[in-house]
Amino acid sequence: MPRRALLIDDSRAMRMLLGSQVRALGFEVTEAGDGSEALAALEGGGDVDLALVDWNMPVMNGLEFIRAVRAHDELRKLCIVVITSETELSQMQAALDAGANEYLMKPFTRDSLGSKLELLGVLHGAT
Repeated sequence: MPRRALLIDDSRAMRMLLGSQVRALGFEVTEAGDGSEALAALEGGGDVDLALVDWNMPVMNGLEFIRAVRAHDELRKLCIVVITSETELSQMQAALDAGANEYLMKPFTRDSLGSKLELLGVLHGAT
């Protein structure tokens, strides 16, 4: 069964760039423009192994999305990686405290993304 990733970013260009990298790592990809849209997709039965979420988005930001996902028993095992240009250590810690599994800084390479996903056990040797 293919692995599935949900890309959550308000930038269409970023979703396209990230989508090409994640597809190259062997994932099927769905997209959402903000946390609220992504949460609705997950609550609607979207079968996803991995969520890659931006920090700064309108409607529902990345931190709010993480907290909402972790409040749902059926979504608690979802692997969440925050991908953002935010560099404040306090924000990284807030995301991890809220339930993010990992944090990746923009800009990043497919190899750095693949290594992070291997570390989390979501990807096995496909980098």
